[in-house]
Amino acid sequence: MNFCLYCHKAFYEPVSWSFIAGLSEVMLFCEECSSSLERINGEYCEICGRSFTLFPEQYRQKHCCTDCIRWEESKEWSGLLTKNRSLYVYNDFLKQIISTLKYRGDAELAQGFRAPFRKLYKKEFRGMLIVPIPLSEERHYERGFNQAMLLAELLGGELLFPLERVIHEKKQSKKSRKERMDIKENIFQASKEAERIRGQSVLLIDDVYTTGATIRQAAKVMLEAGACEVSSMTVGR
Repeated sequence: MNFCLYCHKAFYEPVSWSFIAGLSEVMLFCEECSSSLERINGEYCEICGRSFTLFPEQYRQKHCCTDCIRWEESKEWSGLLTKNRSLYVYNDFLKQIISTLKYRGDAELAQGFRAPFRKLYKKEFRGMLIVPIPLSEERHYERGFNQAMLLAELLGGELLFPLERVIHEKKQSKKSRKERMDIKENIFQASKEAERIRGQSVLLIDDVYTTGATIRQAAKVMLEAGACEVSSMTVGR
């Protein structure tokens, strides 16, 4: 018998040959909670990974969403992000899980994404250097942990810290879409570890990709520090 990391209900894991052989990971969310997580499948934007099923056709141009096209039309922000891939649509249920993780201090919830997060990494980004998006010192002190680092640790590889967050902002969840995309000054700078990414492919890890502003600011710093390409991976999109 297992207990769901989110709703804490007891549940029995379905028995399969892969489970008996020890080839499948132990389920950490119950079936009800797992079914409420909406996997990103089908067609999606080739840059940001946003599912094309979520918005009208007029917000799509060929293989990209209009948000990414706007980014790519900007002289300052074009060509920075090779691609983002995410596990789930950021629906109301995932929003509740992420909120519980970040704002109520339930860091153990990150473990529930371990198996699918590792699978996505091996499929799309195997061999890339793993860099969690840093929090400001104020935010890290407030939460006691960095959720991006918890997710990065699920991948089992070495983590690098070539980024520093130098501007403490109000919470992204409190910002409007326009505020998120109106970048006045880069919130990141390169750290002393940035030398290690020179000539390497970098994978940024964060919990949610919303407008892509945070990811692109980090990617810009990494490319200026010598990375040959930058992608990102998140739980929600």
